[in-house]
Amino acid sequence: MARWYIIHAYSGFENKVRDSIIAEAERLGLSEGVEEVEVPTETVTEVKRGKKVQVERKFMPGYVLAKLNMTDDVYHLVKNTPKVTGFLGNNNKPQPISEKEAARYFGGVEEAKSAPKKQVSVDYEIGDQVKVLDGPFASFNGLVEELDFDKQKVKVSVSIFGRATPVELEFEQVELVK
Repeated sequence: MARWYIIHAYSGFENKVRDSIIAEAERLGLSEGVEEVEVPTETVTEVKRGKKVQVERKFMPGYVLAKLNMTDDVYHLVKNTPKVTGFLGNNNKPQPISEKEAARYFGGVEEAKSAPKKQVSVDYEIGDQVKVLDGPFASFNGLVEELDFDKQKVKVSVSIFGRATPVELEFEQVELVK
């Protein structure tokens, strides 16, 4: 019976590990032992250079989920795959996770595919100097005072007539001054 296992891999090589496991299983005739190999990802909105961009991000960096019929051959296939450091479990012994727990990881993946998350990342932080790109304060420079990720707004202190004036703007209306 196939169970879900979490494989620890070098961060950044998750897709390569997934492809290697699948290819090696086919080559060795162990395809029936390796049912599924997945890298959980989510879609996130980031603001880069004043534009909103949809980015695919790994849900669990450094880990790959695999549904395996665990035999000695399958264990050695996965363990000897390049860039794999081992399985999650006691003393590096493969510890299966429940279907419910696996569904939770993939539930997050399905949820992210169906509706992009509200999570937004920006390339500036509180105290950074930013330039206003559009609106009535376009081409003004200011300092970031607050970041409100729920409303996707940034409060910037802009100097108007020699006075610092707080202005609330959208994330994509400002960019980091380099």
